[in-house]
Amino acid sequence: MEIAPDETVRFVRAVAPDPDGVQEEMADYADETGFPTVGHEVGATLRMAARMVDAERVFEFGSGYGYSAYWFAEALPEDGEIVLTEHDEDELAMAREYMDRGGFDGLARYEAGDALDAIERYEGPFDVVLIDHQKHRYREGFDAVREKVSPGGVVVADNAMKAGVIRTEKLLAILEGEDPDDVNEHTRGIADYLLTVRDDPDFETVVLPLGEGIAVSYRTA
Repeated sequence: MEIAPDETVRFVRAVAPDPDGVQEEMADYADETGFPTVGHEVGATLRMAARMVDAERVFEFGSGYGYSAYWFAEALPEDGEIVLTEHDEDELAMAREYMDRGGFDGLARYEAGDALDAIERYEGPFDVVLIDHQKHRYREGFDAVREKVSPGGVVVADNAMKAGVIRTEKLLAILEGEDPDDVNEHTRGIADYLLTVRDDPDFETVVLPLGEGIAVSYRTA
């Protein structure tokens, strides 16, 4: 299931801001290795979201080698903070290298291991949170960080519509109130997350068809 027609994707890419040299290198690495990053268009949207809420602190559930964190860092003030979390210590070391080359290493905190453990070591508030770890644990991530999101802050979840492990048609069926058979834990996890943020009275959520779909939840109270 394609999220957007090719012509729509072309328009988005034609208008999106250009990446810098480090971001281009990071994207090339993803292309060469098949590493699943959020992509250029979503990266630019994350940066804009951080700028729109005057973000000072960002927390990422799942950072890989730092692609999304680099985009966020461009929007933060010199005394800002972004927490990167990643199970793979080699990837986290790559993230540190890329962030340092961009001049952002002073903003970053690197947490090797489980993001759900890491968030317990940090007090809020966070202005922006990215949820992009194991799909069946998205709701756990939201529950763990919910009270640490500042009013006027945002939570963004990647793969809200599509991913290699997600069955998009079954996901949509669940969101529309059906109960399809043979739903894998990843699809069920994304559905559970989207239903949770949709029904949370303190958040307003929209899903944007960028990349593989991002859910943007704005904390209203």
